[in-house]
Amino acid sequence: MEKKKDLISRIHSLMAEFSKGQKLIANYILNHYDKAAFMTAARLGSVVGVSESTVVRFATELGYDGYPKLQKALQELIRTKLTAVQRMEITSDRIGEQDILSTVLHSDMDKIRLTLDEIDKQDFEKIIETILKARKIYILGVRSSAALASFLGFYFNLIFDNVRLVHTTSVSEMFEQILRVGPEDVVIGISFPRYSRRTLKALQYAKDQKSKVVAITDSYLSPLVNYANHTIIARSDMASFVDSLVAPLSVINALIVALGMRKKNEVYKTFEQLEHIWDEYQVYEKYADTIEEEK
Repeated sequence: MEKKKDLISRIHSLMAEFSKGQKLIANYILNHYDKAAFMTAARLGSVVGVSESTVVRFATELGYDGYPKLQKALQELIRTKLTAVQRMEITSDRIGEQDILSTVLHSDMDKIRLTLDEIDKQDFEKIIETILKARKIYILGVRSSAALASFLGFYFNLIFDNVRLVHTTSVSEMFEQILRVGPEDVVIGISFPRYSRRTLKALQYAKDQKSKVVAITDSYLSPLVNYANHTIIARSDMASFVDSLVAPLSVINALIVALGMRKKNEVYKTFEQLEHIWDEYQVYEKYADTIEEEK
């Protein structure tokens, strides 16, 4: 990655100018940037044997406005690089002996807050309009993102009659399902680190066919953005062997609700009809019936 090369080159070029403590930090980052990216300044200083202030000065020396900017740069650079083993190691380093339940839930809450602060609300509204005008809506997401795509597809099918959830067991099958996508269609692609090559290839094809592409991903540095007309940014936590998709799911929920409200009358009639069907064919267990049987 070009940015990674720039940062690494900068560290190498300044190595002679660094103090003894800064050289220790530089060497650690060069050899363990995957771990350093998720350490606080105090933690990084402790690991290499220098003070927190030395770490902060090191970031400034590299041209960053404080350590958090350097940390963010490192995190952006390794999004597609972390293996499952590395993620497991980072999870262990970050959480350690802490209360796992509280740590994970608070982390997820932070991701939702950051997503709300950073999301482009005007683009969100444009996406609503684009989807409403679509001849056909294609939804695709693989691996852990398949759960998000399935959730979105389930509710979109209750709102629209022109939805296709693309099943992506292979690249060839995926292209067969989106073969006829065109300028009047919308393709919604969902992917988070590590980004799916199958999703990228499908969005590239959709863009080549002049269809409208909506990307749901974690950063404007995500490769999905290159093929998207519109992008929804939702923070995920890549520094765990389990993908945190709480914020993306929340954004997808907001998208469903917004579209449902725009098609309120049609959705109302759909659910009214479904309630009759569910009752007639006993789709759901009824609490009152269960009480009677127990008596």
